[in-house]
Amino acid sequence: MKFALFIGCNIPARVSQYESSARAVLEKLHVGLVDITEFNCCGYPVRNIDHDAFVLSSARNLALAARQGLDIICLCKCCYGSLKKAAFLLKEDPLLRDKINGQLVREGLTYEKDVEIRHFLSVLYHDVGVNTIKEKVQRPFSDLKIAAHYGCHALRPSKIVQFDDPVNPTIFEKLVEATGAKSVEWPLRLDCCGAPLLGINDSLSMDLTEKKLNSGKQAGAAYLCTACPYCQMQFDTVQKMISRSRGTNHEIPSIVYSQLLGLSMGIEENLLGLGMNQVRP
Repeated sequence: MKFALFIGCNIPARVSQYESSARAVLEKLHVGLVDITEFNCCGYPVRNIDHDAFVLSSARNLALAARQGLDIICLCKCCYGSLKKAAFLLKEDPLLRDKINGQLVREGLTYEKDVEIRHFLSVLYHDVGVNTIKEKVQRPFSDLKIAAHYGCHALRPSKIVQFDDPVNPTIFEKLVEATGAKSVEWPLRLDCCGAPLLGINDSLSMDLTEKKLNSGKQAGAAYLCTACPYCQMQFDTVQKMISRSRGTNHEIPSIVYSQLLGLSMGIEENLLGLGMNQVRP
């Protein structure tokens, strides 16, 4: 199987360990990746400011993938949600599609053929399969308790993203347990991490993050596990900010799922970028 890899803006700038570890894991699992260098921003930052600019930004990426006959795999759940939203709108609204194609044609692009947008976790679960992943695990974890954090954009709006059951998802927990680790039940697993408020209301953003950290810790988790750069930064970089500004120490590191899986598969730590995590695992 082969996908066009969409890494978005935040990962190469701030969470490059997610990209390097995901590439290493997918290579081991024989998932082919194609880098389309012309990809641009998914449009998420302007989605609530200029609707047409958002759709055009996403549609250009979809058209570039369609030109190569490839579906897209996203690492970022915000990018995933944005591309899924744009694809949904273009399919449901022919007038909008004609308007957007009128802009794309200037670059010799058009979006007519549907492109499937997949998230990293959904490819692992549905295309690779849990049993195949288990076969690749060389160093299974034992008695390691993990709190899996889904993030908002993978689950909502459920009609559009169609990632998993929005009320009781299970994909992430099953993938965590494929490594031998135990996925804990924790009350706030589906709550927002607080990232959308960072830079707007830092105090409230940190409050939401602290609640998540406390919830995971009280459930007995040794780590939070993420699969989105925004969530990872919130539980990693912002956790350090909380420690400095509020004098607290929750002592619960956050690890990207590709790092967790990569460790269990025996991939070298330097390829997984563990040293780049701010709260050292």
